[in-house]
Amino acid sequence: MGANHDDHHHAPDGRGRALRLGVGGPVGSGKTALVAALCRTLGTSLSLGVVTNDIYTTEDADFLRRAGVLDPERILAVETGCCPHTAIRDDIAANLDAVETLEHRFGPLDLVIVESGGDNLTATFSRGLADAQIFVLDVSGGDKVPRKGGPGVTTADLLVINKTDLASMVGADLSVMDRDAAKVRGDRPVLFTSIRQDPSAATVAAWVSEQVTAWSHAHASAVS
Repeated sequence: MGANHDDHHHAPDGRGRALRLGVGGPVGSGKTALVAALCRTLGTSLSLGVVTNDIYTTEDADFLRRAGVLDPERILAVETGCCPHTAIRDDIAANLDAVETLEHRFGPLDLVIVESGGDNLTATFSRGLADAQIFVLDVSGGDKVPRKGGPGVTTADLLVINKTDLASMVGADLSVMDRDAAKVRGDRPVLFTSIRQDPSAATVAAWVSEQVTAWSHAHASAVS
């Protein structure tokens, strides 16, 4: 994929479109499960769309459709054919096309979630694609991961540390993860969750709902 963005795509400006939320993180951290939980929890009160990214398959989109968390037509899959971060940061055209397709078909939408393929700690979304970003880690990587930092961990609007129910099994100290995450993130929020134990991902869903409300208010102010 090239590095140039198509000129006909519009950068986020808060006017007349949904909040675009990027969800990134390493393979197996629970990104798709989190997206499913957000759809399950917020889908009754918000109009949603989802774009998933996989390198050569539509596996994540298929999982969400099978889970029945959203109208299957509201879930689109992008096969990146390249490193996941390329399609969410460097050449975002395919993802923008998918987002705009959903907005055209089902708009006005309140929220479009773009799930990255599994990537490393450097993965971040272009602000031309995502207005807010969640980065997902899981405790099975060990309690050292947050202190390793990286743009995904340090700059995401929300860091989610998932699979807390596995902490005792892998010898991970959640208090260490909390301390180290605070060190590298400053005042940016960190939430601990276990989607296995809380399929609603209630605390994350509440944070997302707050972002949607703030986006909506900003839009109302901009056009008034």
